[in-house]
Amino acid sequence: MGCQEVHAVTLFAFVCGTASIAGLFAATLLPQWRQMQLYTFNRNEKNLTVSIGLWVKCTRLEWSRDCMMYDTDWYASVDQLDIRVLQFALPFSILTAASALILCLTGICNTTFTTNVPNLKLTKCLVNSSGCHLVAGLLFILAGTMSITPSIWVIFYNNVLNSKYGPYFTYDIAVFVAIGSSGGMFFTALLLFLWYCACKSLPSPFWQPLYSHVPSMHSYVPPSYPSRSRLSALEIDIPVVTHTA
Repeated sequence: MGCQEVHAVTLFAFVCGTASIAGLFAATLLPQWRQMQLYTFNRNEKNLTVSIGLWVKCTRLEWSRDCMMYDTDWYASVDQLDIRVLQFALPFSILTAASALILCLTGICNTTFTTNVPNLKLTKCLVNSSGCHLVAGLLFILAGTMSITPSIWVIFYNNVLNSKYGPYFTYDIAVFVAIGSSGGMFFTALLLFLWYCACKSLPSPFWQPLYSHVPSMHSYVPPSYPSRSRLSALEIDIPVVTHTA
């Protein structure tokens, strides 16, 4: 597997990372993290369904999709701990994943537009594909952990709310979108690590460029010259003075 070219693995990792960030951003904006059912015993009135998001809360009639009332100030008056944690965790996760995506794109561009043989004086300072993809994979793991942990906690926190207030709470579709997006980030990190392990020789430093034959001073072989040419530098023409009668 030649590492001087852009492979389908890195391109697929970039696409998968982009889709994961888009999915997590959509889950952050969806007002469907939790549903609360409000029942009434009056036959002249209908039951209500309250959809709880991270920033807004929507109240609608049961089996209806149209919101009767939007609570746009919900983000400031959240009284549920898991929702409050998600308000901080998901934006930080998106920013971390976006930074990883930029590093991944930098590594792809570096592989595409740089030459195969670097300058010896700049080898240790070059922005290289191996370092970019390695750090990007670590950032994707960090972003996935920050998003999947509170998202799974929502499922278990429903049990706490149901045991405290009654069986009125259920988790909604945004939980699955966030968990799926987090899984996509872990998959993206796995692709980047697979590319790195397949291309990088283990004895070399982790952050160095991926050149299969890096020119170095130790690999320099001086050219061979014949013995006559080596001695030619020591030969000196001595003028001969002759006396004539």
